[in-house]
Amino acid sequence: MGINREHWPKRIIDSHLHIYDDAFPLIENQGHIPKPFYIDDYNRLVTGMPIEGGVIVSGSFQGFEQRYLKAALGNLGDNYVGVTQLPGSVSDEKIQQLNEHRIRGVRVNLKRGVHRDIEGIVEFGRRIWDLAGWHLEIYVDSRELDDMVPTLLKLPKLSVDHLGMAKSGLSQVRRLAEGGVNIKASGFGRTEVNITEAIKTLYKTNPDCLMFGTDLPGTRSNRGFEPSDIDTIVEALDDPDAADKVFYQNAKEFYKLP
Repeated sequence: MGINREHWPKRIIDSHLHIYDDAFPLIENQGHIPKPFYIDDYNRLVTGMPIEGGVIVSGSFQGFEQRYLKAALGNLGDNYVGVTQLPGSVSDEKIQQLNEHRIRGVRVNLKRGVHRDIEGIVEFGRRIWDLAGWHLEIYVDSRELDDMVPTLLKLPKLSVDHLGMAKSGLSQVRRLAEGGVNIKASGFGRTEVNITEAIKTLYKTNPDCLMFGTDLPGTRSNRGFEPSDIDTIVEALDDPDAADKVFYQNAKEFYKLP
């Protein structure tokens, strides 16, 4: 049974959400196309949560489509930024243009994408950092990280989705956290990780690394976000100041939100 909402953090930045607006193209991925999920749907599901900003993340269904992201960010306002998907061949001018629309990073799918040129990914990550101060975000099964960790730590700024997905890969995610990588406490319905253990371990490893996200609408996960997910994190941290870092401060700093 979850704790009383009076013990929830007083402010939240949702560092990981998706918007699937079928006014813009959606691409079939492994035989699946998501149901539409609009801004109004998102706002309805987070009613009662003290959300003060967030991060819209491009999914595999959206390819290199930017129009939906520009439209969503325009509607949600200045406290929301975007993480998009781009080919390595994207021009400097395109990156700088997207930066004006509050896009702040590029997501790389190492799980379904599927990219395997890690050195090339690092080179791209350095390029977008030098051009616009952007970071790379990786969606990966952490069991595959063994050989990647030393190379990924060369990136100037990096985040990892959903606690790294795999329970047996937590030690690799911890190594990344030690190196200054940010880890999203999100997607609890799609991860095998022991959430309480992971939150405690990663916060102890690096108090600045964890960032909460709803992962709404939770497409292709075993379950979507539930309010009890907040309870789980709060109980694991057992410290209001630590909760404020994980639910608000770390993401505010990472994404340079106003």
